[in-house]
Amino acid sequence: MDVVNQLVAQGQFTIIKQPLGFIKALQWIFAIFAFSTCGSYSGMFKMSVECKERSESDLDIEVEFEYPFRLHQVYFDAPKCAGAEQDRYFLIGDYSSSAEFFVTIGVFSFLYSMAALAVYCFILEKYRENNKGPQIDFVVTAVFAFMWLVSSCAWAKGLSDVKSGTDPERVLETIPACKERENTCREVYDPKVSGLNTSVAFGFINVILWLGNLWFVFKETGWMGAFAGTYVPSQEKQPAPESFGQGEYGQQPDPYAGSQGGYQPDYGQQGYEDGGYNQGYEQQQQPTSFSNQM
Repeated sequence: MDVVNQLVAQGQFTIIKQPLGFIKALQWIFAIFAFSTCGSYSGMFKMSVECKERSESDLDIEVEFEYPFRLHQVYFDAPKCAGAEQDRYFLIGDYSSSAEFFVTIGVFSFLYSMAALAVYCFILEKYRENNKGPQIDFVVTAVFAFMWLVSSCAWAKGLSDVKSGTDPERVLETIPACKERENTCREVYDPKVSGLNTSVAFGFINVILWLGNLWFVFKETGWMGAFAGTYVPSQEKQPAPESFGQGEYGQQPDPYAGSQGGYQPDYGQQGYEDGGYNQGYEQQQQPTSFSNQM
């Protein structure tokens, strides 16, 4: 207890209070409920076959079945109503594939949820490093959500078939002695399948939990930033440099204007006034010398 209290004091389990860890803890719990209610099930039903000759009757035929519901391997003995002999009869159907698939998904979900909780509590920073941990977690969570949906649907159909295969009235129809009018066949005790109905409910609850957990894991992946708009708009285009001709006629600001008291020489005009374009061009190349002469 001291170690647990120390870890709580250090904030190791604060992630459980957040949706990411809280839903993962619920997944762990409901996975246990799902595979335990299905994998630990055993049931039975009773029938009675009353023959015309009471000495040949059997009023307490008990049939037991259990997970993984290979009903074709379940048998019982019933009277033939033609002497003291009895025949052996087998139930119909094999529904082990859907039941075992459901339980397998539950067990692996339990193990993964437990491992994920340990990572959240003890190495959360490493889990979030470079977003690799959340991305892997997201993919695995999506796979488990899909597998829970498939396995729950398959087990719901399998359970319906199990109920049909263990219905005493239908089983009595397979006994030849019950087809004769002088004999009386009836069910005594129906199988209790409430635990199996609960397992199907837990299966679909797990579907909701794993689908809901996808959103919170997705927010840890960093993909939301890409979808939400980390796009940086391009800068406004700078105005294109003006042509030499525009600068020649004084439309472009002179860089020497500030240092020369605001004087902006018109080099083209000066050139013509001095009697030649070359002289004006030389003054344009040497503005400092021109100001000194002034």
